[in-house]
Order: sequence, then C-alpha cells, then structure tokens
Amino acid sequence: MLRKTISLVSERFSTVSLSEGPIQRTIRRKLIERFSPSHLEIECESRLHKGPRDAERHFRVEIVSDHFEGLRTVQMHRLVNQCLADELAGPVHALRITAYPTSKYEGQQASPSPACRGGHGAQT
Repeated sequence: MLRKTISLVSERFSTVSLSEGPIQRTIRRKLIERFSPSHLEIECESRLHKGPRDAERHFRVEIVSDHFEGLRTVQMHRLVNQCLADELAGPVHALRITAYPTSKYEGQQASPSPACRGGHGAQT
C-alpha cells in the first residue's frame, strides 16, 4: 500500500513530512531547538534495512547551521550526536550525518546511503 506524503516547507526551509513517526519528530524538534538550522532534512531510512519498515531505527540527517562555523566535520558530528544522545542510546541504531556551516552550504545534494549489509557483512 502506498502512503501519501504531504510535505510542508517551514520558514527555515526545512521539509517536514506529515508521515513522520514520533522518533523522527523528536529528532527534528531537538535539532531545531539546539541549532536553529537554515536547512534541515531528516529521512528515516529504516525501509532500506532488515526489520519492520516503520521501525524508525536508521536515519539520515542533513543540517546547515551558523553553530557549525569554524568547526571541523568531526566536531559538527559530535555536536549532533550529543544533541541526540537519548535517541542514540535507545531506539536509534544508525544516524548518517551531513553537516555544514551556513557559509559553506551551497545546496549540495547528499550522496545516497550505501546498501545495508545486514550487520554481518552480507549484502541484503
């Protein structure tokens, strides 16, 4: 069954899907509150992995914020991971982060996520 997704564009140029689950909504809220991003995309990629399609365990985050100015990639990732520590300690198994300072973001397209290897090195 196909689910219709209605997207809204917020005043911060973030795409918000009305089909977001509770964990994805929590991730969005926390990132907006902490970083006031000029661009934010959050995609649940659980459908690409083994397990229930609606499990909300694998996410891709693309975030652009002034808070990242002057930071190295690893520092930006640490800040995002710290912000989402509760989710990463609980329901979220994987978080793919693409982070940019506002001055370096030019509307880049994130690279596609790699295929799931099932946690045991076997292509699934």
